[in-house]
Amino acid sequence: MPTTVENLKEAFAGESQANQKYRAFAKKAEKDGFPNIAKLFRTTAEAERIHAEGHLGALEAIGDTAANLQAAIEGETYETKVMYPPMVEQAEADGHKAKRMFTYALEAEDVHAKLYAMALEAVKSGKDLNADFYLCPVCGYIEMGKPTDPCPVCGAKPDKFVLV
Repeated sequence: MPTTVENLKEAFAGESQANQKYRAFAKKAEKDGFPNIAKLFRTTAEAERIHAEGHLGALEAIGDTAANLQAAIEGETYETKVMYPPMVEQAEADGHKAKRMFTYALEAEDVHAKLYAMALEAVKSGKDLNADFYLCPVCGYIEMGKPTDPCPVCGAKPDKFVLV
């Protein structure tokens, strides 16, 4: 029988995936002309986020900002060094369209880790970052400050970036 900690980890993963899946379903429902069904998906996605955050809290996996930044650096670094490289390779071998998004994620996650490292240094000095963050809606690359050049990962035009 699994331990409670193992159950919490599985529940966190499942609720997190449901949140993302329902958000994607909401976008599709909206495009298909079903705005109220999109609202239902978005509302359920938020409920799943609440569940996931509760499970993460029960795992005592939310620390102070410095610890959270360190955990984020480790997660992003794992994705760039361990997780995505073989996924890109396999998708390429299979001729699968997933190669594109795997590659985008691989490159964007590296930038995320660098931004988190910069933030961690600021926190260690008792400071916050003084910048706005712009998100490429195509590949997930993050630019600190308003972009003036195309996305270095996917080539999206600077005016497509979204201020977060």
